[in-house]
Amino acid sequence: MASDSGGTPPGPPPGVRVLVVGGGYVGMYTALRLQRKLKQRLRGGQAEIVVVTPEPYMTYQPFLPEAAAGSISPRHVVVPLRRVLADCKIVIGEAQRIDHAKRTATVTTLATGEDGTGAVEIPYDELVLAPGSVSRTLPIPGLADHGIGFKTVEEAIGLRNHVIEQMDIASATRDPAIRDAALTFVFVGGGYAGVEALAELEDMARYTSRYYHNIKAEDLKWILVEASGRILPEVGEAMGGYAIRELRGRNIDVRLDTRLESCEDRIAVLSDGSRFPTRTLVWTAGVRPAPVLAATDLPLNERGRLRCTAELTVEGVEHAWAAGDAAAVPDLTAAKTGRETAPNAQHAVRQAKVLAENVLASISGEPLQEYRHSYAGSVASLGLHKGVAHVYGRKLKGYPAWLMHRTYHLSRVPTFNRKARVLAEWTLAGLFKREIVSLGSLEHPRAEFELAAGGRRTRPGGPPHTDGLPGPGNPQRPDESQGPDGPPGNGG
Repeated sequence: MASDSGGTPPGPPPGVRVLVVGGGYVGMYTALRLQRKLKQRLRGGQAEIVVVTPEPYMTYQPFLPEAAAGSISPRHVVVPLRRVLADCKIVIGEAQRIDHAKRTATVTTLATGEDGTGAVEIPYDELVLAPGSVSRTLPIPGLADHGIGFKTVEEAIGLRNHVIEQMDIASATRDPAIRDAALTFVFVGGGYAGVEALAELEDMARYTSRYYHNIKAEDLKWILVEASGRILPEVGEAMGGYAIRELRGRNIDVRLDTRLESCEDRIAVLSDGSRFPTRTLVWTAGVRPAPVLAATDLPLNERGRLRCTAELTVEGVEHAWAAGDAAAVPDLTAAKTGRETAPNAQHAVRQAKVLAENVLASISGEPLQEYRHSYAGSVASLGLHKGVAHVYGRKLKGYPAWLMHRTYHLSRVPTFNRKARVLAEWTLAGLFKREIVSLGSLEHPRAEFELAAGGRRTRPGGPPHTDGLPGPGNPQRPDESQGPDGPPGNGG
């Protein structure tokens, strides 16, 4: 393809629209690289990148456990897409279905229910499918009613508030059964999310307990339930075994080859016959592909992921690309054929780079490159100053592994702005005491106003609350600002 008269390098013909579905690792990094390569053409109207995402930010999930523990501010765990992708069009919404034969995506936005016009159809020339994954749940009685996820920043902060609130309940109640249930925390799933979340929150709660006159660290009961015979399989069997010993050394009950059978009536029933009354059940037992994949005309494998080639194209389809959790990408570095790359951040970030280059190459009629990356290893945090790592064949534990965990993820979090803010927070956290404040009211911001306006509020896990203020079933009480003839007027 010849260069244009302005002497700029070859690029897409006028009017090429690249639709990126998903604003996570793959979606953001792919759009960012395309934006850099096509900057002049984007600004000249010769190309357009549209990013459809449910949230206006990308969540750096490895930092969720530290956000839950209060080591990092929630705002610094997310990357604002509109700032990073300034030359892209950001559509806050969800893709409901994709008709690749017609090159259209049906999208619902925040305005869909407001203006009554229904979903919109977005046509495209090139499709990048990177919707990520959602929590994989099982039909366990009571799970939908009482389970707590740990995949979003909202869930991480909500869990932090919840744990501290349970300590408040335990400190104030006179019922031993309620106290025991409030101080029992059950985590299901021994992968990264479950182990790191439990370890960080246990560390935080143990520190917080020193500020309660009637709660000791030994009163808190932490239980990790894993269906297989090991935890953290990514760091290897030896380091996984060390992690188990480290957790058990902190009085954390690690139960292997055990499943959750039920959690009805706030009682966790395990397959080994154990029963634990608990007000906290965190579910981190795996993920599954985003539901939108089932609403496409693209080929899926038996696990519901897109069948992809090593060039990150959707198998047997032109102008469709995928990577990350949603894609089944062959692992060319594996000793055995037929293996796929693991759905983790390490592969997603690197796949996004290759995917973006291949999209550009395809538009320009150039050959595509294959994705090939040997797994470098894994690091995991087990709380403050504790961790495990298995990187390039080297095994680390304790403080060195924890330091490597922080160094690696600080280097990987997007934008210099976020790196500087996270580093500053870590530095300040090392100089001052932990924050132990629960801001549970953030999850119900209108509760106080509704109460003041004469309504009733219900606190999670508690009875209707009136605080003596006027409301249904609550008589009017005198107020010091109210005179004998009633409340003062506006000019009073």
